[in-house]
Amino acid sequence: MKSFSLSKGLFLVFTLLLLSGCASMDFGHPSDPLEPINRKVDVFNQEFDKYVAKPVAKGYRAVTPDPLDRGVTNFFNNLADIPSAANNLFQLKPTRALSDVGRICINTTIGLLGLFDVASDMGIPNYKEDLGQTLGYWGVGDTPYLIIPFYGPSTLRDFVGQVGDFFLNPVSYTSNGVYWGLTALNIVDKRADLLEAGDVLDEAAVDRYSFMREFYLQKRKSSIEDGQVSMDDDLFDESIFNEGAPKKDAAPTDTTSPSPAQ
Repeated sequence: MKSFSLSKGLFLVFTLLLLSGCASMDFGHPSDPLEPINRKVDVFNQEFDKYVAKPVAKGYRAVTPDPLDRGVTNFFNNLADIPSAANNLFQLKPTRALSDVGRICINTTIGLLGLFDVASDMGIPNYKEDLGQTLGYWGVGDTPYLIIPFYGPSTLRDFVGQVGDFFLNPVSYTSNGVYWGLTALNIVDKRADLLEAGDVLDEAAVDRYSFMREFYLQKRKSSIEDGQVSMDDDLFDESIFNEGAPKKDAAPTDTTSPSPAQ
């Protein structure tokens, strides 16, 4: 399939990085046995973000009117409700699955292919379940923390889940041109949504890597438990890291179980 040429390449790079650092593994953090390697990948990601992703996101923000910017975010959030509905079924949560299906139907029709989040305005909750959460729900416990090149924080469990979710997303079945165009737009839009959060993080975190690791792991645990596990008060308000967070004057959405931030 179209995306697997790049996916295989990234996976090969990541595997080589793991193998190259096996001799110097430091088991200081129980969830991060690959910390020396992860930190190197994180440095690479930060440099890529500084010189490529962030400037592109700023340019996108500068030339995109706020209503259109919100519409793009809503469009991809509507697509994300499709794998969310499937994963709620996998977790035997039919009520939540029906809620996701309802959101898809309303936003795709009345909301003009998801450009308008009519479902949230109607009070229909937004769950955003993924396969990583489903695996955690069915007992796949803590797995090694990973920093994926060009992507960011994950775990082995969540990385496997991302591969599975790929097949649940209808964009993966479009033509090459449409797929890569939508994928690029989604990435740039998400990075633009996180511009302010990144600035706050850079100013507040003494050790950015450790902060993001703890934030990610705690947030994923909370998401798997449907918000029943509280995050440490010392960490930032998780709302600033939510993917597809509402922009400025956008209507708020229910983020009972939001996706992990990059």
